[in-house]
Amino acid sequence: QVQLVESGGGLVQPGGSLRLSCAASGRTFSSYAMGWFRQAPGKARVFVAAISGSGIHTYYADSVKGRFPISRDNAINTVYLQMNSLKTEDTAVYYCAADRTTSRLRYSSPSALDVWGQGTLVTVST
Repeated sequence: QVQLVESGGGLVQPGGSLRLSCAASGRTFSSYAMGWFRQAPGKARVFVAAISGSGIHTYYADSVKGRFPISRDNAINTVYLQMNSLKTEDTAVYYCAADRTTSRLRYSSPSALDVWGQGTLVTVST
């Protein structure tokens, strides 16, 4: 089972950009679909984006489609979330997750997923 560590969060102004990284341990990284979720204060954790093990297939929540491309580099066991045109409503703790399929990442309740990072806080504010 992989272990995940996120980085790259911080404070940014509306309209700005950040890139989140999620580094995974283990030798089977490419066999995992990877996803990003976020949890705003007082709200449930929700799906943001997912990418297949090969990196060929990507999926997005409507709220971030066209703004937050997800990518991965299997050579260095890392998945990225490039966050562009940030809005105040993007403020949240962002988590990466790993699972066997992108379908599970997209459609399962977050409580059903077993592999999570510790989260990184993104604050979009003036």
